[in-house]
Amino acid sequence: MRTLVIGAGGVGRAIANIASRRNFLTSMVVADYTLEKAQAAVKRLDDPRFSAAEVNASDLEAIRELIRETKTEIVINAVDPRFVMPIFLACELERVNYMDMAMSLSRPHPLLPHTETGVKLGDEQFARDWNWSERGIYALVGMGIEPGMSDVFARYASDELFSRIDQVTVLDGSNLTVEGYDFAPSFSIWTTIEECLNPPLVWEDGKGWYSTEPFSEPEIFDFPEGIGPVECVNVEHEEVVLIPQKVDARKVNFKYGLGAEFINVLKTIHLIGMDRRENVEVQGVSISPRDLLAAALPDPATLGSKMKGKTCAGTYVEGLDKEGNPKAVYIYHVVDNEWSMAEYGDQAVVWQTALNPVIALELLHEGVWKPEGVNGPEWFDPMPFLNKVAEFGPEWKIREEDASKVQR
Repeated sequence: MRTLVIGAGGVGRAIANIASRRNFLTSMVVADYTLEKAQAAVKRLDDPRFSAAEVNASDLEAIRELIRETKTEIVINAVDPRFVMPIFLACELERVNYMDMAMSLSRPHPLLPHTETGVKLGDEQFARDWNWSERGIYALVGMGIEPGMSDVFARYASDELFSRIDQVTVLDGSNLTVEGYDFAPSFSIWTTIEECLNPPLVWEDGKGWYSTEPFSEPEIFDFPEGIGPVECVNVEHEEVVLIPQKVDARKVNFKYGLGAEFINVLKTIHLIGMDRRENVEVQGVSISPRDLLAAALPDPATLGSKMKGKTCAGTYVEGLDKEGNPKAVYIYHVVDNEWSMAEYGDQAVVWQTALNPVIALELLHEGVWKPEGVNGPEWFDPMPFLNKVAEFGPEWKIREEDASKVQR
């Protein structure tokens, strides 16, 4: 399989690193706006199947040209979600398959942003499903850890564990700390701001999709394997778009374990306007405040040696089991940063994100998953995916939860 990865940041580097240990790959080109970053991602692998290239992810024609030059079979988008549509459309025009870990951006409702949805995450991509199907190509969207493995967990719960699902809540939390920094996000601050400060999306049966105020419905969730209790709040996330399309659930939402301190920092960023995407002029230079903030903070890919703790991605599901009895479970995957640094040299959050597109690539290569048009992770049988997870490192697990509040 000939693959092109656009983006040589933490996740792009980790995708190449994980994929280098698998035999199915014929070649992988890692491309980035900064050629040196792409070269560094490839150099550490010492594998002739990997090479580097330079590309501007916002330039549709440049992406098309690189696709033709590399004769790639599938493009993996490993850059910020603002670049989804140029890469997605370039693949469509070149009749090449596509995969991403974050979908096209949303736009809040112009009048009622905290009650009604505007343009939802992924709407622009799903609107073109017909064109991809007609051209005989596919787009596998939201194939990271969250969205991605979390969606696979939801489909597994529906197929194997439940006869009725009342609630699906994707819950993300960690106890990661970064030595020497009071504030150093372990993932892209650009994406974190987008997820956390946009109106959160919720799905309810009979009501459909609607939005709420940022940081709504706070709760303390006790994360497994020593992470412990973390304050979680609703944020905007792709699972809420994807899961209801294939899993029959009465309610679907996503809660991020940010903790009170991180939430206060994000609120301050919003208060002073540093979350704005629109450019402002500073001493003759035009720059987006959010881009400036991202440039001022440390690159998450470089923090691994300073990080300690674990990160957990999982899906909480409650309803009735196959025999009609109340049931609640948390299906999850935990990665210890000490392990990921020792085994792969990548910090836990980016390694956990990068794992999933590599597993999906292998299933696509084997013909086990056969997408048509624009598809999410829950479109497919979850077991082949879950069976491969432990081949790479930590296993996924199920924790039984208190089901006493579930009504028959």
